[in-house]
Amino acid sequence: MRRVHPIERESYRILRALVDLSHLGRLGKAVAERVIHASADPEYANTLILNERTLEAGLEALRRDAPIVTDVHMVAAGITARKAICLVSDPRARDLSEELGITRSAAGFRLAAGEVGSGAVWVVGNAPTALFELLETDNRPALVVGLPVGFVGAAESKDALLGSDLPGVANRGPKGGSAVAAAALNALIYYEEEHAGDR
Repeated sequence: MRRVHPIERESYRILRALVDLSHLGRLGKAVAERVIHASADPEYANTLILNERTLEAGLEALRRDAPIVTDVHMVAAGITARKAICLVSDPRARDLSEELGITRSAAGFRLAAGEVGSGAVWVVGNAPTALFELLETDNRPALVVGLPVGFVGAAESKDALLGSDLPGVANRGPKGGSAVAAAALNALIYYEEEHAGDR
């Protein structure tokens, strides 16, 4: 059972007074709140693209203990309740990166795609190249959290995800990051525990 510290409780109280998320469904609201809380950036209320059916499918995959794959170790470290697969430091990713002239994060995703197959949950918080790589595979993810940060390729990779037929969570623009991506997934992981009394 996750314990909520009084500071966190107060932070969410302030957040809810500042940001109107009433236009979102129950899971969309949970994801948006956790992302805004992690970033202290209310702009995410307007830039996140959240589809309730997509989030429901992601939650269902997490209930089945679907594998979670991340682009970098910082995202994996932020997913506190589940073990995530991150191959960015795998020697095979280094070799593949050098051989193909791609980033290690992209190489790690290429390797992971061959290992986990379809039905996994993929989380990108740092490397747009990893998100582009995933979009090139034949994998059918249960959910893709695509929230890479940066001025080179981040916005474009998220637009590509949202324009694909993959079930995705993303935002418009260059903002994102490891903490934000982990927060979005944690919102689903902790949802039932934190909202047990809402039914």
